[in-house]
Amino acid sequence: MEKAHESIGRESFLLARQVQMFIARELEPYGIGSGQFPFLMRLLHHDGISQESLTRALSCDRATVTRALNKLEECGYVRRETDPQDKRAYCVFITDRARELGPVIKEISSRINETVLKGFTREERENFIFMMNRAINNISAENEARKALK
Repeated sequence: MEKAHESIGRESFLLARQVQMFIARELEPYGIGSGQFPFLMRLLHHDGISQESLTRALSCDRATVTRALNKLEECGYVRRETDPQDKRAYCVFITDRARELGPVIKEISSRINETVLKGFTREERENFIFMMNRAINNISAENEARKALK
């Protein structure tokens, strides 16, 4: 069992890297990379959310969000508008071009799920996702606790 604990970082890195490579290959014809994928996915479901909400929802720092949105804006997939409630903040909206890309984004997401979970039983799929979420919550709570100590 000790070996499994030693490889969690390596295995999670390898899985994430393979998923990123898959996404990058699929999105290349659209001029965007795997780094913008989660932002587009979130915006397709939550058009017009604040940039700060996007930062929290994807557990990214502000600089990462800004870079991703700059790239998406440059490619014509999003636009930012000043938040009417807070003139210092921005809300992010998808463009018609992003709406047209929506089915492609959803198809890529579906294929990732099917590829990663290929050969898993229904119960294994549910357990895998449950355990991954639990692990993410564990490490996230630890990171937040350490950040609070600084």
